[in-house]
Amino acid sequence: MAGRRAANENQTSAQPSQDTSRALHERVKELDCLYRINQIFETYIGSPHEVFQRIVELIPPAWQYPEIATARIVLDGRQYETPGFREGHQRQTSDVILNGKSRGFIEVVYLREKLLHDDVLFLKEEQSLLDAIANQIAFIVERQQAKEERDQLQKQIIHADRLATIGQLAAGIAHELNEPLNSILGFAQLIQKNHRLPKETMHDIQRIVTASLHARDIIKKLLLFARQTPAFKGHVNLNNIVSEALAFFEHRFENDRIELVCSFCPRMPDMLGDAGQLTQVLVNLVVNAIQAMPEGGKLIVLTDVQDQNVVCVVEDTGVGMTEEVLDRLFVPFFTTKDVTQGTGLGLPVVHGIVTSHGGTIEVKSKHGEGTKFTVRLPIEPVPEQESRPQS
Repeated sequence: MAGRRAANENQTSAQPSQDTSRALHERVKELDCLYRINQIFETYIGSPHEVFQRIVELIPPAWQYPEIATARIVLDGRQYETPGFREGHQRQTSDVILNGKSRGFIEVVYLREKLLHDDVLFLKEEQSLLDAIANQIAFIVERQQAKEERDQLQKQIIHADRLATIGQLAAGIAHELNEPLNSILGFAQLIQKNHRLPKETMHDIQRIVTASLHARDIIKKLLLFARQTPAFKGHVNLNNIVSEALAFFEHRFENDRIELVCSFCPRMPDMLGDAGQLTQVLVNLVVNAIQAMPEGGKLIVLTDVQDQNVVCVVEDTGVGMTEEVLDRLFVPFFTTKDVTQGTGLGLPVVHGIVTSHGGTIEVKSKHGEGTKFTVRLPIEPVPEQESRPQS
């Protein structure tokens, strides 16, 4: 009897020892997984997609039954899976939360039934590990977004600085050319008053006058780009400006098989602006959209009010632009069009006018899929006595 009791006591004491050893083994696996993931997180360089794939492959070995465990990470619609992954009902999940919103989830799935005696299929420590991994992934995404925003801001600063430098150069050249050009034009017009000159000579002088006027128009556009031409700001409504600009193109829309879709903000507040210059902005943007749709298409023009700004969007379904073209879009004289279609000053002038009004212009385009211009102009109080000078 005494020997039998001693044997039972030995079996009873052996069972807690085995459970403790097993639990300890599981904790070691989980800690090793978390350590390896932290190592990846701290040392990764390059695309986060590679990081997520490496992370997901570290997850199954940390679970109780690694031989039948698979895992996947679903993030912003993209999936990262271990080999042989397939969905199943024996699964453990954790959401990837960023700024209070779910961006995806991580899940561990057992490929076949595995439940021995009273064993728990998924441990609470495994859930804690999965939650910790989800937090790490959210941090990686947040850091990547911050990097992209910094890069974009830096690119915008460099672009703005370059445009400012070009604007100063353009303004200097324009002022230097103005005086001799006015002299050429003035003397040519003076010679035209002499009616005793041969007909051919009069024809040549007229060509000088025409070329001089064209050159003067280019100089005016350069000064607009450089913000050297003063705006006569007054009480204007963006809806009216857009409507009047579009009226110039009614017949052309029909002839060029372009469908016009308009949406105007019903409660558009007045703003402080130069009606003539803002009309020029809309005309230039619409002309560019028409030229981008040689086979016809859809032109979408809408107005809105957002964050103390009036907004105008001009979007086409045309040929779109490459990254190289987008990068040089507002540089004077840069154009992808034929010589007969423009001088490359339309969009630089648009940029100059919008900037002189304290606004911004954003361009989104993809080659073969169209282009979208978004102009934002601040709403400012309109002084009662400020208006365009009488001519």
